[in-house]
Amino acid sequence: MIEQVHPSDLAAWLEKMKSFGQPVVIDVREPHELQTASIKPQPGFDLVTIPMGVIPPRLNELDPTRPTACMCHHGGRSQRVAEYLSAQGFGHVANISGGINAWSIQVDPTVPRY
Repeated sequence: MIEQVHPSDLAAWLEKMKSFGQPVVIDVREPHELQTASIKPQPGFDLVTIPMGVIPPRLNELDPTRPTACMCHHGGRSQRVAEYLSAQGFGHVANISGGINAWSIQVDPTVPRY
């Protein structure tokens, strides 16, 4: 089962996971979505943007030992990516439930909603 983390609880999840390595947040949205709304770099995690459709051929860019949280627009695509990563042997995977939309509501209202 993939852990569901609300954006407002991400800092706590990152803190809990840091003993396993520097966490990474993967934004799996398409480039045009990233231009519309993106999270700002934050201390406590590395931000990587890889569209969902190219995760399999780019899997070697990710470290399965690092805690990994996935994000998309509302949480559906990122859930599927999180499940895929878990099936590929990633040990600590979470889905950021509600995606960038919830991030805008719970964490940073300057992030546009679309």
